[in-house]
Amino acid sequence: MPGAERLLGLALLAVAAAAQAQQRPVDVLLRGGTVCDGSGGPCRAADVAVLGERITFVGDARRAGVRAGRPLDVAGLVVAPGFIDPHTHTLEDLSDTGRRRMEGYLLQGVTTVVAGNDGGGPFAVAGVLEQWRRGRIGTNAALLVGQGTVRRQVLGMADRAPSPAELDSMRALVRRGMREGGLGLSTGLYYAPGSYAATEEVIALAREAAAAGGLYDSHLRDESSYSIGLVAAVAEALRIGREAGLPVHIAHIKALGTDVWGRSDSVIALIRAARAAGRQVDADQYPYDASGTSIGASLLPRWAEAGGRDSLLARTADPATLGRLRADMTENLRRRGGAGAMLITGAGGRSGLVGKTLEAIAREQGHDPITAALDIIRHGDASAASFNMQEADIERFMREEFVETGSDGSDGHPRKYGTFPRKYRRYVAGRGVITLARFIQASSSQTAETFGLKDRGRVREGFFADLVVLDTARYRDRATYQAPRLVAEGVRYLLVNGVLAILDGRPTGALVGRPLRRKE
Repeated sequence: MPGAERLLGLALLAVAAAAQAQQRPVDVLLRGGTVCDGSGGPCRAADVAVLGERITFVGDARRAGVRAGRPLDVAGLVVAPGFIDPHTHTLEDLSDTGRRRMEGYLLQGVTTVVAGNDGGGPFAVAGVLEQWRRGRIGTNAALLVGQGTVRRQVLGMADRAPSPAELDSMRALVRRGMREGGLGLSTGLYYAPGSYAATEEVIALAREAAAAGGLYDSHLRDESSYSIGLVAAVAEALRIGREAGLPVHIAHIKALGTDVWGRSDSVIALIRAARAAGRQVDADQYPYDASGTSIGASLLPRWAEAGGRDSLLARTADPATLGRLRADMTENLRRRGGAGAMLITGAGGRSGLVGKTLEAIAREQGHDPITAALDIIRHGDASAASFNMQEADIERFMREEFVETGSDGSDGHPRKYGTFPRKYRRYVAGRGVITLARFIQASSSQTAETFGLKDRGRVREGFFADLVVLDTARYRDRATYQAPRLVAEGVRYLLVNGVLAILDGRPTGALVGRPLRRKE
């Protein structure tokens, strides 16, 4: 009977496959865990086998006859794709011998980072990736080409439109960066010199990224009410993507400052409408109510920075401009929630500032907050955490299907060492804003798809073995604003490209991350 013969044939194939698995043992077998595969679907009991750098089996290892050189009992633990951080400030970390292990990220469960965000990525992409390859790095890492870097290369800090020849030069630099493996074009249109670019100029550069299959990643021109306003800035980003013909990714989506609290619903409506019209639009978000930047970036108007630091210092000393400068800084401080909402987190070695608010520093010096801020800027500036977001907006954005997890990790802010476990602890286990499966999807596969990272972000046969094993009962952030470098807890095992980078909760020191180029 044909049906019986077919069943017999299938049975023989299964026996043969099991025999082959027994003859060729895998390197690592994660046995007895709960697999959340990154798809957003239900988690399930399954074993995961790794051979070399790839996942080769997901299922019942005993029934399939899979045996391992290194079996690891992960019963009671969650097995997930290694997390992918789409927005980091790790260019220096990855290039520094003392920091390239990236242990602060590994201990959160992060196996891949994207750098070059906010318009600060290099256009000489190949050289940086080769430096990482030679020096060896702890996580996988990819780069964005920075519009701010490109503009500075051609126009310096000039606040003017480029000539046709200058625009051609900028376009050529973007083409170079994309050809050398950049994932897309990043902008920091809030920051000088990127802020000096008109929308049409950005569209021209974004078209070069689109031609190479990249995306547009943007720190919006305004996340508050500094210039065009939050909603108009989102509309600008959507226009750039639409007219340049490429996907849009909005960096660290938020409603920053008292003037735009509650406007998350308007932003969400704009993005939903764009997605309904067939546009690919995503965003990332960090789970903190304080942003991280510098005193200068927070309070200085962009006109004051035109021409560079020497021009800025001259303006602060010129009575003809100082009055206007102080007035604009006063208004920007109001937007930020006042001097008491700005905490100094790094001051370049200057003593007595870190851990104090701008309000406290001004009081100690016997000055008003703007005078104190100008003094800090004149002496090299300082990084600051600015407490200027509302919890309702944070949760509203987080529930959206287009929002991914991203740290915007920068020194001095706890998000660099705590973003992923904090999101789990506070918004999954604590408040139930999203589910465990959704948290993992937003932290892995969704980001891989957005940024075109091939064969990463899923627990799936044939994918790269970037895997995290979480003890969800212990998975938590420890970093605070007072101690921002405290590493996270609760990652029991972590594999990067099939090699254990975390074993029994401790880093192994393995430098097995890879520089990743677009579509690889």
